[in-house]
Amino acid sequence: MQNTIKDQIINEMTALEDEVQKKNLMRFFKTGKNQYGEGDLFLGLKNPIVRNFVKKYYKEIPLSQTESLIQNKFHEIRLCGFLILVEKYSKLSTKKDFESQSLRDEIINLYLKNSTYANNWDLVDLSAPKLFGKWFLSESFIDNTEKEKILHDLSFSENLWQRRISMVFTWQTTRQGHPEIALKQALIHLNDKHDLMRKAVGWMLREVGKICSQDSLREFLEDNYPNISRTTLRYAIEKLEPQEREYWLRKNMV
Repeated sequence: MQNTIKDQIINEMTALEDEVQKKNLMRFFKTGKNQYGEGDLFLGLKNPIVRNFVKKYYKEIPLSQTESLIQNKFHEIRLCGFLILVEKYSKLSTKKDFESQSLRDEIINLYLKNSTYANNWDLVDLSAPKLFGKWFLSESFIDNTEKEKILHDLSFSENLWQRRISMVFTWQTTRQGHPEIALKQALIHLNDKHDLMRKAVGWMLREVGKICSQDSLREFLEDNYPNISRTTLRYAIEKLEPQEREYWLRKNMV
């Protein structure tokens, strides 16, 4: 039986397995017992290698086979699948015809269906803004009410990675001139106990200040500083002047 494109990718990627780099990545992505990436399996491939596979195959691989990559046991193969979705969506993002719009919705539906396979921060951060973030404010056959429901379900999911998607996707909506979405999501997640969520909230608040308005960031901090974790605050104020950063850190301690 002839190999499918999916099989070619898996065979070629697994053939490059690097034992030394594998151990490094497993430590870096916290795959030990009771860590956030517990049990994840790596081949030991650096991102530029994975991206070479994406560039080579994204045009010809069908979505059904891309889904199989996303569900693969190896982290780098899942990353390859998610980045193929990103490339496919990007090539359709400026087209306004019926077929392109339908295909964009199909890609997003596949992404959401498989969102729990984006089970580490890099998989979320490299996919959510460029997929869910671009789609959320774009023209779609899925209406705004349904989009809001999808976002709500992600935001209040028990799954850490779906919650992170619901925060990190706002990097793109902020870039599109809608910081209010990031601010709303930050408020929802402000009391999340997981360190990866606290960092994500702070990062997206920082982007509001950096891209749109430091005054909007300051207003959010002023309204919510008693409830902001130290981790979130440090990320959020990173681009402010040193004297102002010190002000917010002192205020947060009161």
